[in-house]
Amino acid sequence: MSLQTPPVAARKPSAVTHHGITVADDYAWLRDPGYPEVTDPQVLAHLDAENAWFEARMAPHQPLVGNLFTEMRARIKEADTSVPQKDGDWLYWIEFEDGAEYKKWWRRPVSANDDKSADALILDEGALAAGKEYFRLGALSVSKNGKLLAYAIDDNGSERFTARVRDLETGAELPDVIPGTLSALVWVAEDKGIVYSLANEQWRTDNARLHWLGQPIESDVELYHEDDEGFRVGAGLTANEEWLVIAASDHETSEVRLIPAADPLGAQILVRPRVAGVEYDVDLRGETLFIHANDDHENFRVATAPLSAPAQWTTLIAGSDEFYLTGIDLFRDFYVIEGRRAGLDQLEVRYYDDPQRIEPIAFPEASYDAGLGDNPEWAVTTLRLSYESMVSPATVYDYDVASHALSPLKVQEIPSGYDAALYVTERLEIAARDGTLVPVSVMMRRDRTPAGPLYLYGYGAYGIAIPPGFSTTRLSLVDRGFAFAIAHIRGGDDLGRAWYKAGKLERRTNTFTDFVDVAKGLIARGLTTEGRIAIAGGSAGGELIGAVVNSDPELFGAAAAHVPFVDVLATMLDAELPLTPGEWPEWGNPITDKAAFETIRGYSPYDNVRAQAYPPLLVTAGLNDPRVTYWEPAKWVAKLRELKLGDSELLLKTNMGAGHGGKSGRFESLRETAEEFAFILWQLGVEG
Repeated sequence: MSLQTPPVAARKPSAVTHHGITVADDYAWLRDPGYPEVTDPQVLAHLDAENAWFEARMAPHQPLVGNLFTEMRARIKEADTSVPQKDGDWLYWIEFEDGAEYKKWWRRPVSANDDKSADALILDEGALAAGKEYFRLGALSVSKNGKLLAYAIDDNGSERFTARVRDLETGAELPDVIPGTLSALVWVAEDKGIVYSLANEQWRTDNARLHWLGQPIESDVELYHEDDEGFRVGAGLTANEEWLVIAASDHETSEVRLIPAADPLGAQILVRPRVAGVEYDVDLRGETLFIHANDDHENFRVATAPLSAPAQWTTLIAGSDEFYLTGIDLFRDFYVIEGRRAGLDQLEVRYYDDPQRIEPIAFPEASYDAGLGDNPEWAVTTLRLSYESMVSPATVYDYDVASHALSPLKVQEIPSGYDAALYVTERLEIAARDGTLVPVSVMMRRDRTPAGPLYLYGYGAYGIAIPPGFSTTRLSLVDRGFAFAIAHIRGGDDLGRAWYKAGKLERRTNTFTDFVDVAKGLIARGLTTEGRIAIAGGSAGGELIGAVVNSDPELFGAAAAHVPFVDVLATMLDAELPLTPGEWPEWGNPITDKAAFETIRGYSPYDNVRAQAYPPLLVTAGLNDPRVTYWEPAKWVAKLRELKLGDSELLLKTNMGAGHGGKSGRFESLRETAEEFAFILWQLGVEG
């Protein structure tokens, strides 16, 4: 093909009026009315042209992509096995074989000790994925008696899963097939039934349903239906597996019901009616409820209540400005508190009979990512933990609760070699323009040349913290002289709930200005220079990228925006889209609130593209993505093509057979990372 920039297709302008304000949308035609199955040939032709342009522009750099992919793959142990974990009468583990994109799930009777002849393959993802462009395993659940396996798969990236049941004694698939699920699969009634949730036409789980094994799905019973279109419904079991928990929630409010797991059609217990802005979750030991809630402190407290009076909450652990209490996990003889202090993960073992006895679990580094691993049993004396840092590979520990001893069971192996002594990590604090100190985690080689290139990552939404964890892929940049930085900006909950609230709704722009100020602060500290910063983010993090290249394009030498949420105003004005009603507590409702309309219009990346020079941009999308619909990045790129000044690179790649997460498979996903890094190295002029 001729190396010419894809032409901007003939426009079909549309306009909408809200609050007396008319907003024109020149690229509304890129939204195919046939979604989720794209039917408009003009839309498909446009996406195909952009993909062809991507391939043509990247063609000279394919040797670099190949080199990056090869070194990334060489850091992965191809034949790898997880640490087995006991659950009832069985040990369970997962395994990758040489060259395999997908896992195999295994188990062995505990009574067989180390007799490998007793190993039983219970699920082969590779066999299920054979011949498919995309494959993802969703829920997977073994029945309490160990005889049945419920699992769900998505084979196109649309996140509508089909659930099936397998007899683990014979290997036969049972006739029970449930299409359209989007949930866990929860065994109840002595393994005679499964509780699940269906995604409705708008991709919302507004229900919890009971399927009796062997019965047609038409006879399934709806245990709960949620009428608020902004809420989602999910189900699970208490830690002792005696109670079914059905929870309904949006981004800031929740409500929980309990039903005896042995009698899922029995009377439901409403723990406490929803109150706007109050989130809570529940577990149970004996006749006592343990409630994790933010009703009297934004950083949450732990309360207890008798099962007979579930709304009468008594504080067990008070909320604190210093300690962000993120969760509580119950076991028979003790419980574990998870949280963060000054942004760093904390784990504490506590005891039911002695509230003053608190045993923190100590970790060896000053900055790290740690938490409870897989702990399926109720009566345990050791805890499975996970640990890593930006320079320490992922480690699985067993923690002996009585002796407080941490025993490493497995350290992530890097076959091509890794010497942690070559690298250094630090946690900085950089002042934002309003004086707020923003944490930044940085990793680099000790011998790095000062003021070299830097890769800055951010997310900043939904109260999701970005932990300072380990990554083998980032070594491909760090070993080429990059510093790798994570900006823990407002909008995440890295420093607690107040940190999250300071980056949402009317204060959303703090997220973007924090990121810009971090970039400027890293320059001021001599870690890099203007125009030598590559930035990246995905989904809401892609919105971040779109906002900052509008506001401060000169700072950045390259940008990667993956499945970016960039058409914020139009999306939040469309209540028919899958996620919109549930997103209003996060972004505001511009349909009913003029102030929210103006705020969103003021930062929405698509609506603020203007005639200026932009840094080189790599943008990705997924045709089957139900979270950020493909037309958002397509519209954004089309508008950028028309308005941007200069000849900076602008590439759009749409995965035509995938969704929000890009390609599936452990190696195919690496190739997409290799493409991103090759683009960055190309644009920053760093030798491959």
